[in-house]
Amino acid sequence: MIPLLPCPLSAGWELVAHGVLPSKAADGRSLGGFSAAASDPTDGSLWLLSDREEPELIPIWDLAGLGQRPLRLGERLPLRSANGDPFPAPLDGEGLVLEGNDLWIVTEERRSADRPAQLLRFDRRSGHLREALLLPEAWRAAPGQGLGVNQGPESLTRLSGSPLTLLLAAERPLLQDRRDQLRLLTYGPAGFRPMGFLLLTLPAPHWGLTELLAPPGGGLLGLVRGFEPPASWWAQLLQLPVPGAAASVQANEVQAPLARWDLLVSGLPPDNWEGLALGAPLADGRPTLLLVSDDNFNPLQANRLARLAPRRQPGCRNGSVAALEGGDQGQ
Repeated sequence: MIPLLPCPLSAGWELVAHGVLPSKAADGRSLGGFSAAASDPTDGSLWLLSDREEPELIPIWDLAGLGQRPLRLGERLPLRSANGDPFPAPLDGEGLVLEGNDLWIVTEERRSADRPAQLLRFDRRSGHLREALLLPEAWRAAPGQGLGVNQGPESLTRLSGSPLTLLLAAERPLLQDRRDQLRLLTYGPAGFRPMGFLLLTLPAPHWGLTELLAPPGGGLLGLVRGFEPPASWWAQLLQLPVPGAAASVQANEVQAPLARWDLLVSGLPPDNWEGLALGAPLADGRPTLLLVSDDNFNPLQANRLARLAPRRQPGCRNGSVAALEGGDQGQ
């Protein structure tokens, strides 16, 4: 499989297509608040998680027509409690993984007893809740510790291999951690396991890690969003070390990004980009990424969908980089 990276790394990313999603469904319901995305390789669909008052998932097909014709939206899947009642609002879902008949969703911390950060498992056929897991003690709200309000977790991805292992990260440092370190956490058959820290300087309070993606074939990508009031946005893509890939990785180890790219330089419209998923390959064989923005149900924003592909210069074989250009490279 061709690696999902530019070659060389400094070549950056190409904005292949971009479009704005409908603001209303066919039945007149408002659409928006898309805070996470996951692709289904079995049928080529992209599933969007909406954190509206009645949380739901919306599938989209015909992504090859992005920017050329209206996208085809499928039937929504409302998320419900285990007994089938409407899920208590708001869900605050921020990360999504599709795995067989399961939907895994990570929810954001609000530092209140009734709204802790959780890892939730839903039935993909019915939308009913199957399991709710509290994050480890260090992540929970307590005086001087835990996730800050509205500061994650915002990311969730499935690591390659078997059995199922999920990776999530804090959007911003936990209250007890250094200001330039984000905690990483996996969930697998043995439960939660700390996976060290990502060394990442966030320029301002409204910057954060909003998504992770571990594409087939290896590697790990992270999406960083930045915001400055009243309406300035930034988006960066990071190449990250895969936690646990080396036997020496310890629970307290700190690892830095391997490369970093400014996506606005590639033409990505400035907006609240929160979702990151794997797209279908292009005709030339290059893999693609799908990015989704969250309009926060704000009429001044839009629900955008973008498709990116890694640029490849002559001399790159199967997309491989002959010699890395040093740490934290890119545009």
